Amino acid sequence: MKKLISLLVGTLIIGAPAVHAQSSDVSWSLYTIKGEQFSVALPALPAVQTTKEIRPEKDRKRHVLKTSASGVVYIIHVVENPKPRVSLEAFIQEQARVNSLEKLTAEGDATVDGVTGKVFIYPDRKGVVEFFATEDRLYDFRAYGAPVDDAKIKTFFQYLALKKRKGNIKVSEKVQAGSFDLEADNTFKGKDVDTKARLLKKPEPTYTEWAKSEQSEGTVILKCVFAADGTVTNIRVVQGLPYGLTERAIDVARKIKFVPAMKDGKPVSMWMTLEYNFSLN
Repeated sequence: MKKLISLLVGTLIIGAPAVHAQSSDVSWSLYTIKGEQFSVALPALPAVQTTKEIRPEKDRKRHVLKTSASGVVYIIHVVENPKPRVSLEAFIQEQARVNSLEKLTAEGDATVDGVTGKVFIYPDRKGVVEFFATEDRLYDFRAYGAPVDDAKIKTFFQYLALKKRKGNIKVSEKVQAGSFDLEADNTFKGKDVDTKARLLKKPEPTYTEWAKSEQSEGTVILKCVFAADGTVTNIRVVQGLPYGLTERAIDVARKIKFVPAMKDGKPVSMWMTLEYNFSLN
């Protein structure tokens, strides 16, 4: 078994995670959120936002996943539905009102894992929205940017699941894609420091038994900050792997020991890219 870690500085080349579904020439993977009972196929790792909504009845938590590829934007809302429950119809009206979807056209029903939901089409017929309500969750799945019969739209909705499914990549606000403002918070690019961060200790990730049994191989790519105080922070996943391998890579990345980058005689924070290669050979 080979385990390789390399550090790259400069332009990122973003690749697709492990392949589970195909639509034309784009590779897709299955994603979920830890503790949630759904699964969705996406062509790129999503960004995640979790918020707590204050309501007169009872507060609730909302997860929003978002990504885009080949001109199509994919958005998923996963909303807690505590007692007293919100009906599917009320949730649809609420989402339409908040997200300016009033002009959607109803297209009928859709059934996923025994749960019947409602299907709507965007006015220009370049997107689809499907709503579902389970016992304690409300779901809003959207894909917009291509004709409703496009393979990308079809793939997204074909692989929806409202139950746990094997092989998902678990995303969260700590494990997600994201845009990186390299100038923010006094964090520098490698080219802008006098001395780059220097590694002292770089633990290597181990395989999970699950990944071994599935013969999973590939590369996890992480974007993170080697902070001025000697800690690894702001970890984001650029490319992930299923079966717990992404989580293993994140765990060892947090344990890296290094000498911080220097600029003008002072330690500074620096953006870095980490690659963890998982191979069973």
